[in-house]
Amino acid sequence: MHFSQCQDKEEYVHAVFSSIAHRYDLLNTALTFNLDKHWRRFAVNQAGLKPGGKGLDVCCGTGMLALEQARAVGLSGRVVGLDFCENMLAKAVENIRRTPYHGVIELIKGNAMELPFPDSTFDCATIGFALRNVPDIKRVIAEMCRVVKPGGRVVSLELAKPGIPVFKQLYYIYFNYLVPLLGRLGVGLSGPYQWLPDSLKEFPHQSEIRDIFAGAGLADAHYYELTGGIVAVHIGCKA
Repeated sequence: MHFSQCQDKEEYVHAVFSSIAHRYDLLNTALTFNLDKHWRRFAVNQAGLKPGGKGLDVCCGTGMLALEQARAVGLSGRVVGLDFCENMLAKAVENIRRTPYHGVIELIKGNAMELPFPDSTFDCATIGFALRNVPDIKRVIAEMCRVVKPGGRVVSLELAKPGIPVFKQLYYIYFNYLVPLLGRLGVGLSGPYQWLPDSLKEFPHQSEIRDIFAGAGLADAHYYELTGGIVAVHIGCKA
């Protein structure tokens, strides 16, 4: 699927996530065989957050990665979750309210392309399963870098492109055909979960994302491939 303008993609993505917010967490867990929890924990472990620290989760969705950050900073820390989709934020409020961290996490409606924070505000900035959905990857990474303090880390958890023979072919059969079918059964709509394989086709390879991190001025840009390379965690440190 090609978009002629950034706004077209932004509007489409907003509509997709508005329509699936109520089932997003349940389907994520089911479609990833419960591995999404492990992936989020690994990503936040790379963020270098300490108790009492201050973290930002960009495109926070239903708040699961923000909650993982909150566990790292503890009750004396602070986490800000930002998203542009009201329905996803409403689900995040529900999820966070059921935890001890409702006083730690602040949810803000905003755009990843123009983060509404001063320079050098946070100890880290994360983005989970959303980098492939933004209109301009370089701009979002640059914005995340801007709002992180010197020495702080920018971390992305995202779908990736596995390279292991046979496993790769089997994964793409599952991802391209079964995921949209299961998603349609789960939410009763055909479009939203077709967006998953469509969005990955045009998303850069994990080595190219690493180069974007480096190009944004992030030092020691590198990545880890998890679960056979179906997801990647990118890390860079602000000089």
